[in-house]
Amino acid sequence: MALKNEGFGVLTEIDMKDTLKKKLGVDIAPYTILGACNPQFAYQALQAEDKIGTMLPCNVIIQEKELGKIEVSAVDPAASMQAIHNEKLKEIASTVRAKMQNVIQQLIE
Repeated sequence: MALKNEGFGVLTEIDMKDTLKKKLGVDIAPYTILGACNPQFAYQALQAEDKIGTMLPCNVIIQEKELGKIEVSAVDPAASMQAIHNEKLKEIASTVRAKMQNVIQQLIE
């Protein structure tokens, strides 16, 4: 719900616990990677930099750190796009960063 409140949809959901159990026969704590996308900002980013797709979507990780304690982490788009020297892209990444921070804040409250 927090992602939706900030205009993000979930494009992909990867259950790492299940995947690693099937592929390697190993057990890990619940760990899910969500590929979150805000279509408006994804479109703007693509207009500013056509290779930006290599950095999309924004990954959000949900993992159980210990029994009953869940941690949510999100990519910092401003930091991950720092290597690309494109001022318009930096503005977009800063806005998306703020939206991701709002998502995390909503989960804390």
